[in-house]
Amino acid sequence: MRSHLILLFSTMLCIISMFPSLASAKEIVVWHSYRSLEKEAFDSLVAKYNEANKKNGIRVKSLAVPYDAYPDKITAAIPRGKGPDVFIFAQDRLGGWVESGNTIESIDFYLEDDLRAKFLPGLLDAMTYNETVYGLPFNFKSIVLIYNKDKIKTPPTTEKELLMLAKQHTDSKSGRYGMAYTYNDFFFHAMLMNAYGGQVFDKRSTPVINSKENLVSLEHLQKWLDVEKVLPSEPSSALITSMFNEGKTSMIFSGPWTLAELDTTKVNYDIAVLPTLNNGQPLKPWLTIEGVYISAGSQEKEKAFDFAQFLVTEESAMVMAQKGKQLPSIKSVYESGDFAQKSSTKIFRKQFENAIAMPNYPEMTLMWSPMTTAMNKVVKKSASPKDALNEAQNKLQENVKKLHKGK
Repeated sequence: MRSHLILLFSTMLCIISMFPSLASAKEIVVWHSYRSLEKEAFDSLVAKYNEANKKNGIRVKSLAVPYDAYPDKITAAIPRGKGPDVFIFAQDRLGGWVESGNTIESIDFYLEDDLRAKFLPGLLDAMTYNETVYGLPFNFKSIVLIYNKDKIKTPPTTEKELLMLAKQHTDSKSGRYGMAYTYNDFFFHAMLMNAYGGQVFDKRSTPVINSKENLVSLEHLQKWLDVEKVLPSEPSSALITSMFNEGKTSMIFSGPWTLAELDTTKVNYDIAVLPTLNNGQPLKPWLTIEGVYISAGSQEKEKAFDFAQFLVTEESAMVMAQKGKQLPSIKSVYESGDFAQKSSTKIFRKQFENAIAMPNYPEMTLMWSPMTTAMNKVVKKSASPKDALNEAQNKLQENVKKLHKGK
């Protein structure tokens, strides 16, 4: 009996030596918030990576986290030694996570010149905080003009053309409006703010919400609402998508996330670059850049970075572009091939040139609530733009002082 046990044990050791993954399999956990086509595409990349690395004893496990809870889960889990090895999120939280400590690992050590050169201009800057790089740009998103081709033969390139077409297709009595967007959401309003040279923070991350430029941008929105009267009174994203599908609005301002929700059996749509305002400046939406970050608490940082690097290969970028309908960060996919030749690709690439990356200061997380309040007060006419911005400025300054005092 003893000889049989020795033989069995020897056989197991032999098998393990032939297949080291059985002895030392390393699991890399990745968090993301993708759904639908994006999730399917991402899962296919994970499966491909796992197959290629089976003999190396590496396995990636992905977990889709609901977006609303996602950033708080990162903030709570990683500093306590829990959570993922890799996570994907937009750049606006980067500074806060870096300053809080024990959340994101710097990747400067891993970056070679050829890797840096792969990305579209400026995207790596969005992954940089205090001159240190913390993530690899994975994709970008920006607002464009989406229009009904059966109603709008030629998309507007100027504000004058935009308003002319919008008025032609507006009949408020029947609930039809020539244009629509979530104008009470500050993320969407930023295209007007940026066109006037406005900012949320200056270069020293000091709040400048109540600047002259920001005030003018809100007054411009008021003109579209109250003078031109070409916007619906209820600006929720779900309602606007429904209106466009039902032919009750001819033009909407939104991003690639909306395209998957459009009913092509009801509406024949196309996209165009946002028009230029009467001040000569184009509408400049905020650019959201999703980065691939390495958790500071990961015990497998090198393997985690290997997977992150795999995600930003040209081949992976094409999977996310074609299957996931994303806009990849890799510039080579916009230079040749079928994806580069698509009209929608060219539009988003052109809009990229007239977009501004969202700031990644730690104070950014404190900005959303005061500005949401300000936008709603202006839209509902419970405060003037000047008073609403002053109130938001005071609230943000108060919150920033508390943030810095707590350090």
